Amino acid sequence: MAKVKGDIEVDIERCKGCEVCIDACPNDTIAMSKKVNGKGYHYMEVVNDTCIGCANCAVVCPDGVITVYRVRQ
Repeated sequence: MAKVKGDIEVDIERCKGCEVCIDACPNDTIAMSKKVNGKGYHYMEVVNDTCIGCANCAVVCPDGVITVYRVRQ
């Protein structure tokens, strides 16, 4: 069975920092940034490379700001 490597891209200007995606991530790949976007919200950012491309974060995101990429290795 092939392993899957994932990556996440976030539209930081549209992220409201609701933190729903952080709880949905099984590998603790994402966390809230200490920085803020143009609207003054802390946004989600990738903090390590353990993403498996499960897309849980993108599914639960109420604003649809997360894009998940998957590559079979």
